[in-house]
Amino acid sequence: MPHDLYVSTHVHIDGPIPGPHSLLTLAAVAHTADGGPIDRFAATLRELPGATPHPTAVQLWRSRPEEWLSSRRASRPPALVIGDLHRWVRDLPGRATLVTDPHDPDHLFLYWYLQRFAGQWPFARTIADPGVAARFDGGTCVLTGCHRQLVRAA
Repeated sequence: MPHDLYVSTHVHIDGPIPGPHSLLTLAAVAHTADGGPIDRFAATLRELPGATPHPTAVQLWRSRPEEWLSSRRASRPPALVIGDLHRWVRDLPGRATLVTDPHDPDHLFLYWYLQRFAGQWPFARTIADPGVAARFDGGTCVLTGCHRQLVRAA
């Protein structure tokens, strides 16, 4: 029987909802039940065709020009990135549970992008609880200047 793994994520976006706005960066870390990281996934995505940044996001990104440039470097088409993410989750050595803070947009964007570009949700289950999400927060944000580094204190 495969063991349970927990996947934490961190995203950068250019608006509050997927579709009209885009997922720009994605970092995911797979953890064992005790919180130890075992694998990482990170990518930058191109904006969705026809999507536009929300005015609030534009103001935020203007205050962080280096992060904006970093979020656009080596960006790849969303379908390719999400296909890679789907395979990464599927190929983990156990049943993957997404752990997320319901106040963060990560799960909303992940669900939309995975359904849109992979046609399915690869996680066995989702735990939307800030306390649980904090327990499995680990890894590194894809942006070097990110204000939320996903580094878990040991």
